[in-house]
Amino acid sequence: MSHSDDNRVTRQVIKNFFVKLQEEGEGALVRNAITEMDQQLLDPFVLLVEFSFSLSVGYPDHPHRGFESLTYILKGGIIHKDLKGHKSIIKAGDVQWMTAGRGIIHSEYSEQEVNNGLQLWINLPSIHRMIEPKNLELSGSEIPRAEEDGVEVKVIAGDSMGIKSPCQTTTPMMYLDFTIKPGSQTHQTVPESWTAFAYILEGDEGLFSSMDSSAISAHNVVVFGPGELVSVWNKSSSRSLRFLLIAGKPIGEPMVQSGPFVMSSQAEIDMAFEDYQNAKNGFEMAKSS
Repeated sequence: MSHSDDNRVTRQVIKNFFVKLQEEGEGALVRNAITEMDQQLLDPFVLLVEFSFSLSVGYPDHPHRGFESLTYILKGGIIHKDLKGHKSIIKAGDVQWMTAGRGIIHSEYSEQEVNNGLQLWINLPSIHRMIEPKNLELSGSEIPRAEEDGVEVKVIAGDSMGIKSPCQTTTPMMYLDFTIKPGSQTHQTVPESWTAFAYILEGDEGLFSSMDSSAISAHNVVVFGPGELVSVWNKSSSRSLRFLLIAGKPIGEPMVQSGPFVMSSQAEIDMAFEDYQNAKNGFEMAKSS
């Protein structure tokens, strides 16, 4: 481990990998940045999907239970509707937090010709898994941002550069959208016990943890080991580096993800499917769909 000038320990890169583009059905392209293999390593995070789909693609009513999700739109928009009557359109720069909790049934449809964004699933501790569902939208203009020394950050969750997100998450976490100009650098504090990783959106010469490291480019996941500081340099002389820094407090409990449900055991997964089929225990609204 290396130390920064102020004696905080810099987190080292323990794993990085490229996330390939895959077709998912007709007209949808996805990059699955967290696979089942890495779910334990990246506790409390369950899935991170970068998606791109056309106007013809939609996801009709479907259920979720047992986790929270954060959808961040980069281009286009999504029309979101749930069976409790909540409807919203989230557009480029906007964020939607969804707490599935004990049960939510919703649909997602594309709003424009080209739609691109990311969806992150965050596990819930077993004691909070069956909380009441809720939705919260933040428009791009409501997301706090700061800029200094060639580095811009949008603070979607957590805090950075002295500014704090208005979002209160059940599982303590940070979700920061950094853009680093050519030749600039950033050093972000992350609570020492938290899991931390980056997903690169744009750029091809990102240096993570050390200026002597190999350059890492767009669509790579970079997983950090323990420490207090994430250090990133943009070595490019012409292109900005844009990446998400995502970190959270590990839950350290058994977790099973199956399709739309995230629970603590296979028996609870089976129960979730049964509850949905029988429109009960949080899925009562399925009767009317």
